[in-house]
Amino acid sequence: MLKSEYLQHVYTQVVTRDPDQREFHQAVLEVLESLDLIVDQHPEYEKHGIIETFVEPERMISFRVPWVDDNGQVHVNRGYRIQFSSAIGPYKGGLRFHPTVNLSILKFLGFEQILKNSLTGLPMGGAKGGADFDPKGKSDAEVMRFCQSFMTELNRHIGQFVDVPAGDIGVGGREIGYMFGQYRRIRGSYDAGVLTGKGLSFGGSLVRTEATGYGLCYLTAEMLKAMKGESFDGKTVVISGSGNVAIFATEKAAQLGGKVVALSDSNGYIHDPNGVNLDVVKDIKLGRRGRIKEYVDAVPGSTYTEGFRGIWNVPCDVALPCATQNEIDEEIAKTIVKNGAIAVAEGANMPCRPEAIRVFQEAGLLFAPAKAANAGGVATSGLEMSQNSMRYAWPFEEVDRRLKDIMTTIFHNAYNASVECGVPGDLVVGANIAGFKKVADVMLAQGLI
Repeated sequence: MLKSEYLQHVYTQVVTRDPDQREFHQAVLEVLESLDLIVDQHPEYEKHGIIETFVEPERMISFRVPWVDDNGQVHVNRGYRIQFSSAIGPYKGGLRFHPTVNLSILKFLGFEQILKNSLTGLPMGGAKGGADFDPKGKSDAEVMRFCQSFMTELNRHIGQFVDVPAGDIGVGGREIGYMFGQYRRIRGSYDAGVLTGKGLSFGGSLVRTEATGYGLCYLTAEMLKAMKGESFDGKTVVISGSGNVAIFATEKAAQLGGKVVALSDSNGYIHDPNGVNLDVVKDIKLGRRGRIKEYVDAVPGSTYTEGFRGIWNVPCDVALPCATQNEIDEEIAKTIVKNGAIAVAEGANMPCRPEAIRVFQEAGLLFAPAKAANAGGVATSGLEMSQNSMRYAWPFEEVDRRLKDIMTTIFHNAYNASVECGVPGDLVVGANIAGFKKVADVMLAQGLI
C-alpha cells in the first residue's frame, strides 16, 4: 500500500485511465512503492507533476501492417511504437513480434526501459514497440514481406537522433536486416545508427548477440561477490528459456565456473545433471530453430518434461529466469527457496510476480530485478550506436570489457541507492530510485513538464 497521498493519486489515475492494462499497472506500482521512500524529501516532484509526467508516454503510435503470405493471401496485423521518454537521449528500446503483443505489455516494457537505460549511464531514453505477428512457422520470404510493410510505416517515426529500435522476442538479426534494408530503400541514405542489433557486415557490434546473457551473469557475479562473498564457481544454475538470453547466460555462467543443469522453452524443460551441453542447444535453437525436447535425443542421461514452469522444481544455487514476464509466482518462489537457492536475477523482463519477489526477499535471497540485471542488451546497443557515430568497430574484447564495466556499475549504483534509502541490499528499490532520480533531475532541468 502506498503511503504518499500524491503517489496514491498518481496510481489511481493510471488505473482509471487504462483499467485493462494490468502489466503496465504492475510495473508502475512497483516503481511507485520504491519512490514512496523518497517522495516526501522531494516536494518538487509533486509541485512540477514530475511523476504524473513520468508514467505517461510522450507518444503512442499504432498502425496496421498488411502483408502477403506465400500463397498470395493478404493478412493484416497491428504495429505499435510507444515512445515513452526522451529526457536523457533519443528513444531506445526493442521491437517485439509475438501474438501476445498489446498496448499494456508494450507500455510496461517501455516504462521499464526508461529506468533500465538510465541505469546504464548512456544517453538513451525509453521506448518499446512491435506487432502481434508471429514469425514462427513463417518462411523467410513471409517474414521479409512483413518486416518491409512494418518499416514502411515505422520509418517516419524513427531516426538515429530520434528513436533507435532494436530486437526483442521474435526479432533477431534476420528481422533487423530486413527492416534496415527497407528503411534505407525508403530514405535513400545509409543511416546505420537508426537500428541496433544489425549484422556485423553493416554496422552491427560484436557482443550484441551475447550481451543480455553475458550482462546478466556479470551483474549476478558482482552481486554474489559484494553481498555474500560468493561467486559462480561450483554453483548449480537453472535458467528458464532457451533463446539468445538463456543461451549466452548459460555460456557465461559456465565460463565463470557455474554448472547450468536445466533450460526450457514454451512447451517444457530439459534437465541434464551433468551440465547442459551448450553446443547441442545452440545447434537446436540457433541452427535449426527447433524445440528444446530434441536435446534428450542427442545427450544420454538428460530428461525432458512437459510444462515449462516445472523447471523451477529442479534444485539450484542460482536461478536466472530468462523466459517471459510473470513466469514465477508465489508458490514457485517458495519452491526455489525450499530447494536452497541463494540468488535470483531476472534475465527476462519482469519474470517474477511481486508476491514472488517478496518471498525471495523475506527468505534472505539475493534478488536482482530485470531493469538492472538484463540491461546488458541495451547497454551494448548503446555501444553500437557509439560505434556507428564514429564509423568504427571495436574488437570483441573491448566491447565485452565495456559491458562488464557497465553491469558492475549498475549493480553498485543500485546497491548504493538502497543503502541511502535505508533498505540496504534491496536492489528493486535501489534500481528504481537510482534510475528515476537521474531522469527526474533532467526533466526538472529541461522544464519537461
